[in-house]
Amino acid sequence: MRNVLTLALCMLGCGLPAAAAAQLPSTRQLSELSLEQLAAFEITSVSRRAEPLAEAPATVFVLTAEDIRRSGARSLPDALRLAPNLQVAQTSANAYAVRARGVYNNSANKLLVLIDGRSVYTPLFAGVFWDVQEVMLEDVERIEVVSGPGGTLWGVNAVNGVINVITRSAARTQGTLVAADVGETHSGAVARHGGAIGGGHARVFAKYVDREPTRTAAGVAVQDGAHLSQAGFRGDWSGVSGELRVSGHAYRGLIGQPRPGSISISGVNLALAPIPVEGANLTASWARRLATGSEVLLQAYYDRTSRTVAPTFAEDLDLFDLHFQHSLEPSAPRSFVWGAGYRRGRDRIENGTLFAFLPARVNQSWASVFGQADAELAEGLRATVGARLERNDYTGTEFLPNLRLAWAPAEGSLLWAVAARAVRAPSRLDRDPFIPATPPFLLAGGPNKRAEVATSLELGYRRRAGTLAWSATVFHAEYDHLHTQELAPSGTFVTFASLMEASTTGVEAWATWSATPRWRLSAGYAALRETFRLKAGSNDAAAVATAGRDPAHSWVLRSSLDLSDSLELDLVVRASAALANPAVPSYRTADLRLGWRPLPNLEVALVARNLGGAHAEIGAVETRTELEPGLHASFAWTFGAR
Repeated sequence: MRNVLTLALCMLGCGLPAAAAAQLPSTRQLSELSLEQLAAFEITSVSRRAEPLAEAPATVFVLTAEDIRRSGARSLPDALRLAPNLQVAQTSANAYAVRARGVYNNSANKLLVLIDGRSVYTPLFAGVFWDVQEVMLEDVERIEVVSGPGGTLWGVNAVNGVINVITRSAARTQGTLVAADVGETHSGAVARHGGAIGGGHARVFAKYVDREPTRTAAGVAVQDGAHLSQAGFRGDWSGVSGELRVSGHAYRGLIGQPRPGSISISGVNLALAPIPVEGANLTASWARRLATGSEVLLQAYYDRTSRTVAPTFAEDLDLFDLHFQHSLEPSAPRSFVWGAGYRRGRDRIENGTLFAFLPARVNQSWASVFGQADAELAEGLRATVGARLERNDYTGTEFLPNLRLAWAPAEGSLLWAVAARAVRAPSRLDRDPFIPATPPFLLAGGPNKRAEVATSLELGYRRRAGTLAWSATVFHAEYDHLHTQELAPSGTFVTFASLMEASTTGVEAWATWSATPRWRLSAGYAALRETFRLKAGSNDAAAVATAGRDPAHSWVLRSSLDLSDSLELDLVVRASAALANPAVPSYRTADLRLGWRPLPNLEVALVARNLGGAHAEIGAVETRTELEPGLHASFAWTFGAR
């Protein structure tokens, strides 16, 4: 009975679930980007409006396009490994667990992920299918990683953090880019072309990715190889009527299930076939500055996904989302932003005989309204207060408030404090799963599953002095109504419930030092302590032992060195503490990249990964992937840029 949730996730097929601009700049130009320029870097994830990173009252780590390029990352989760306020664990060739600030479970469902304003979390299990988020990293402008509660501005699921992936405008990707990489575990190719159109700019792209199957520590082949093809476009236009952005992409692929062969349920062996996936999305946003100086934003997107997980179920999901935002004219002493949103989902599932979502067909809606005000209380002291009301079909209306205080005691420094309430609303996996598909059931849904609630406190400090910049945050959170599996009084079946609570306390810190104009060093560290407690009425004796599979600490070190104007050397060393239940040993590993630019618009790179030796990052030893050392080479060539 204890493994019912893990079994349900297996049925979902999710297990646990070199950037180039229009013209490649010289390494010297990029390495000389000063800490003052980085501090003035504008972000949008903290206040839903552009503000300098140095003034944002939140724990924010920004991955720039240059960070991503010099890491040699070939997937979005791999790039996110650079953020010290995230824990990224690879479970198979395609599946990842990405989480922040603890209280991890199998679906990593307390982290909201956005790509150009489009949420990629699925209401099927409130997490992210990372195996289909094949963002074209060559076009990413930056990734803003905000750890801590973000529910007031971003809604449910933004409990422990927000990952906001922002791509370059079409005007910055003119000309043609061709890039490819080949390696022992991964190969792929991308092509992109941008040009002027209708008074604006547009680009189109195509991408192909192929991943080789992996092996367990025992050398058993895991049938988790995959190939994915996608194509997309983006257009940007600006004029007296405002700024318009339209983007979209479509993908199709085949993904191996991360299990070695088959699983057995009630004595029946199930062969796990590869998973066909496909999807398409279209996003449009319009922004305009009014005569009063205030700004309005209107965004809408449609997202369709399809996934067939043989032999258990197939899903077709359609999502439509509409968002309106109004930012009143900002002035020195105060600012205000408010908005409203509506989301509609149409979920159609074909169930198998051993696992089912009941009802199989569901229409859901989410509606919200929010407001946040920022005011100067005294010289250097500002207060931010906001609240959101968001309604969902399972638990009704949720209240998501937050209060932030920020004090700038001196030039280049900021001290902030945060108190907030965030909520993770139930998903279909919480309420609707049944095993088998017809009575008598072993798992009979979760009719009493409640919204998970987090009340968080945070204190942080950020400083920049000369060639050194650093940030440190301490946080504490209380969680209520966490997931449990309760045995019915009859003792014959299990239901999902919300009879556990938890406390977390931790620290996140990082620093960057420009040792010389050609050499930059950075380091990051995160530590976490978790305590779980069953509530009265629970009979889930194993819940506490299996909850919170998060490392007690993790760290990452980076060195970026320009050996010459055309040659660069990058080293990333990272480590994670051991995990329990299932036990995973601690590990240290390193990635080394050598990049060479023989021509201003041509880059060639060689990357060596997992130099610390083979290691696992999460999962049971019998089935988990063992990540082995490997090499891959890549090139990026741009031409015709204007």
